[in-house]
Amino acid sequence: MNSILLTSLLQGLLGTVLLSVLTFACGGALGFVLCLARISANAVVRGAASLYIQLVQGTPLLVLMGLCFFGPDLLGMDAVAPLSAATLAMSIYASAYLADIWRGCLQSVPRAQWEAAECLGLSRWQRMRQVILPQGLRLAMPPTVGFMVQIVKNTSTASLVVGFAELSYNAKVINNATFQPFIYFGLAGLLYFAVCYPLSMQARALERKLNVSSR
Repeated sequence: MNSILLTSLLQGLLGTVLLSVLTFACGGALGFVLCLARISANAVVRGAASLYIQLVQGTPLLVLMGLCFFGPDLLGMDAVAPLSAATLAMSIYASAYLADIWRGCLQSVPRAQWEAAECLGLSRWQRMRQVILPQGLRLAMPPTVGFMVQIVKNTSTASLVVGFAELSYNAKVINNATFQPFIYFGLAGLLYFAVCYPLSMQARALERKLNVSSR
């Protein structure tokens, strides 16, 4: 096996990991804001957050990629780099799903916890920050780690629209040059597995440790 081709696959893996990390960081930050908006006492804020989440969840990721990559050019703005467009699209996509995951976990905290915090004279923000968030985010850890697996696998869509050189893109380029799809797509699959499997195991371990399934 050509070492240069193998190096190209590993470079694609680095691209996949980089895009995954950027997506989780940016999408997680936006998702957390949306999560808090979804449980806000303000009906307008709740409605706006809910509309955003429904729109994003109802839009295919490939469409988001296309909008983020070609949209600025159509508006007369400077072209967006493939990594920037892919990160923006996947962050928007991830934020909607993470917001729903975290909202469900926060709302699963027993109502008695809210009432007990209210009896202590805490404001709504103090109740959220000191009582509800620590419990809800603890419950959210397993599904959040599990969703990271989906983020890693969805990075493969970046090559279809924006041409970002991640793992599946490099595997396709190598296959076009060597006509050995079983070998190089097989290796790409193993590299995806090497990244995703530890995350899946970590999610299961957290679920067992935190006894989430029994709550």
